[in-house]
Amino acid sequence: MNVIIGENAARLGEMAGHKAAELINAAIRDRGQANIILATGASQFETLNTLIKQDVDWSKVVMFHLDEYIALPESSPASFRRYLKERFISKVPPLKAVYLIDGEVDPVAECERLNGIIDKHPIDVALVGIGENGHLAFNDPPADFDIDVPYIIVTLDRECRQQQFNEGWFRSIEEVPTQAISMSIKQILKSTHIICSVPDNRKARAVKNSLEEKVNNLVPASILQLHQSCTFYLDNLSASLLMRHN
Repeated sequence: MNVIIGENAARLGEMAGHKAAELINAAIRDRGQANIILATGASQFETLNTLIKQDVDWSKVVMFHLDEYIALPESSPASFRRYLKERFISKVPPLKAVYLIDGEVDPVAECERLNGIIDKHPIDVALVGIGENGHLAFNDPPADFDIDVPYIIVTLDRECRQQQFNEGWFRSIEEVPTQAISMSIKQILKSTHIICSVPDNRKARAVKNSLEEKVNNLVPASILQLHQSCTFYLDNLSASLLMRHN
């Protein structure tokens, strides 16, 4: 696991976005296709802004989606499908395939549908973030490190829902859905490369716990310490509590 620190969120995103494009292009050169996972939320703004400007043959890229609320309409500003369509899919040439999570259909059937697809697409590059509670995707603590299926139904804890409200995605915490479809921890870890973008001082404690505590399911993102090719991209604020940064 590597840690790279930029002076601010813009520089963090620039470095992460360039690295993502480099890894995607390498997969295309090696296999003729790249399978990627994209995350959403405020942590991904700058990374995606850089990625969409890179020279990538997007017609050879298959995109999967990390998580989505259950029963939240796509018309909602908080919809992750809407986020990806507005901030990524509409900004690049047509991809080979896009597999978004539909949170408005039966969630069990939707997980089964996506599980059957992603099993046929080994992931080359996953772009992820971590939550203020240390969650990875919507795997809140205590996360299940052992479940084998790729997509699962999860219940969101209070801290997770509070973060979504604080970031301005919802008008009240009561509006934040209590359940979501999330990629499982094991599925994320199957990715050949993981780029974890984490800006802002709100995430400083979670970053410290994820990088400096022993791996444990009360800090779900700590599992990334065990991945063979994971890089955390931080800014000075999110890195402020790290021992190596002080």
